[in-house]
Amino acid sequence: MKKTVLITGASRGIGREIAKLFAANDYNVAINYFKSEEEAEKLYLHLRDEGYSVIKVQGDVSNRIQVDSMMNIIYNRFGDIDVLVNNAGVAQQKLFTDISEDDWDWMFNVNIKGMFNCCQAVLPKMINNKRGKIINISSIWGLTGSSCEVHYSASKAAVIEFTKALAKEVGPSNIQVNCVAPGIIKTDMITHLNTSIIEKLKSDTPLGILGTPRDIAEVVLFLASSKADFITGQIISPNGGFVI
Repeated sequence: MKKTVLITGASRGIGREIAKLFAANDYNVAINYFKSEEEAEKLYLHLRDEGYSVIKVQGDVSNRIQVDSMMNIIYNRFGDIDVLVNNAGVAQQKLFTDISEDDWDWMFNVNIKGMFNCCQAVLPKMINNKRGKIINISSIWGLTGSSCEVHYSASKAAVIEFTKALAKEVGPSNIQVNCVAPGIIKTDMITHLNTSIIEKLKSDTPLGILGTPRDIAEVVLFLASSKADFITGQIISPNGGFVI
């Protein structure tokens, strides 16, 4: 039977590539987006026209009512959700002394509460079915911390510990929960950086290159597969050696 994956924040960047790869590997794909409707529509039409089984569902993951509504749409269309990829996230660069309370709350509402909402929404069915995969997207800055990104780093570190704790709790129900912590990836999040900074990041990476969204998508697909059935509570960091 064809499995179903829900990818939050799937309209752009890493999420978009994850959606494309899962579709090509015979999954039903639910594309979640919040504000990027035009990008989500383009991705949906592209995958649909390729003959893949796909829907798009709008929803703010930090809003539980919207999350529950989104899940109902997916369940009505595909039945179960076999794989949840918590990819939706926000980032911001600011001096710590300039971070406002609103900045802090926004960061944790999307990056942490959004993950909490989606996991709580899918787990009852996964536990009942005694199977399921949850893959949370963190960052190398959740492992090491990053200057001028204290709130982002803290939220991504929380993703890591959330993953470990939840894996222990739902493991007896045959549900695997893992985390991917990407390194420097060529997405919109680094377009604001000038050429000299990009080159410095490359030189600081032992492999001498930046990652691509496809690099991350391949790891996520592996963790969602039966090949990873004995892997849970782990943090895998595709980063070219940037963090070792």
